[in-house]
Amino acid sequence: MDDAALRIDRALPQTQCTRCGYPDCAAYARAVADGGAAINRCPPGGADGIVRLAAITARPPLPLDPQCGIEGPVTVAVIDENWCIGCTLCIKACPTDAIVGTHKRMHTVMEPYCTGCELCIPVCPVDCISLEVVSGERTGWAAWSQEQADLARSRYEARKLRLQREQREHEDRLEAKAKLKLTDLTAHSKHTDPATLESKRAVIEAALERARARRAQRAGS
Repeated sequence: MDDAALRIDRALPQTQCTRCGYPDCAAYARAVADGGAAINRCPPGGADGIVRLAAITARPPLPLDPQCGIEGPVTVAVIDENWCIGCTLCIKACPTDAIVGTHKRMHTVMEPYCTGCELCIPVCPVDCISLEVVSGERTGWAAWSQEQADLARSRYEARKLRLQREQREHEDRLEAKAKLKLTDLTAHSKHTDPATLESKRAVIEAALERARARRAQRAGS
């Protein structure tokens, strides 16, 4: 991320809510810096946030784009323990790892880490998540501190690293399993026909080659 995008990213509240139309705050910041996105697409930042972006980009302030939402107070998600079924879908959706719990066990929200992004609400199959206002009548940057934004950013980045690590570990396990099969394909297969075994060997070798290519691509990036 270049310097202009970094400055813009720091001027965003880091809710990672995607209401701007981009997958995260950093992506929106890069789009604004490149001139591909308007500066009025961040409802959590509100009018003050638009003024901040206007100062950084030397563009005129604009009213908040209503298609992205409205400026409002800071909220946190609350899970109704009586209805939670422990599906873990909200945990997977949370961009800051603010929800804890395990499969078929009640989940709970760690309030200091919740950004009120609302991404957990639509994925809940039993509609047991609600939002609670925690900033009173204050909205936008009047309700959101730089410390909160910095914490949200750091937790989001930590989550991305965790997911990348877990993906690598998963791929490594699959690769090790595939390599084990190749050492003695006959013993690891229900098939005995030589042509079928050779076809299966080719499929496994192709999968291993794709795995090596993905590793090389990650190393290059």
